[in-house]
Amino acid sequence: MVEDNDIKRQMTLYFIFAAIMIGLNYLIQKLNQLVIAPIICQNFGSIEFFHIFYCSTEPFNMRELIGSVFAVGITYIIKFFLDKYIVFKKTGSGLKETSIEFAKYFGFAILTTLENIGIQFLLTNYLNSPLELSFVIALTIGYLTKFFLDKRYIFNIEQYKKIEE
Repeated sequence: MVEDNDIKRQMTLYFIFAAIMIGLNYLIQKLNQLVIAPIICQNFGSIEFFHIFYCSTEPFNMRELIGSVFAVGITYIIKFFLDKYIVFKKTGSGLKETSIEFAKYFGFAILTTLENIGIQFLLTNYLNSPLELSFVIALTIGYLTKFFLDKRYIFNIEQYKKIEE
């Protein structure tokens, strides 16, 4: 019974923080779309590198792709610390253990980020979904996948208790 309540608490906090990170992700992508991209493309768009890898919209919208990658990266860094210390209450970790957790967390983050960006890319470019719908669907699926990976393989408190015994 206590374990069920703990899982409910973890899932609730995890998804509240996920919702906040979705909002932050959206804010970063909109900032990129409305402010950063116009400035970069207006001032540096004639430079071939910036044109091809950031300003180009053919055959794909590179501004959106780069904005998505940047937004996801920032939100995963913030979410790691929220998950570790608040959701899964993993305290007392030394620098070495935290570094290992961080590396594993980001290994799974890369997988779920590829899942996230792939879904968003397909929805936007092939189904012509608006940014708002694409990122909500993609991030929701990504965060669901990430919760179960984090709980089982990164912040599994029971696993650490068995190692200490």
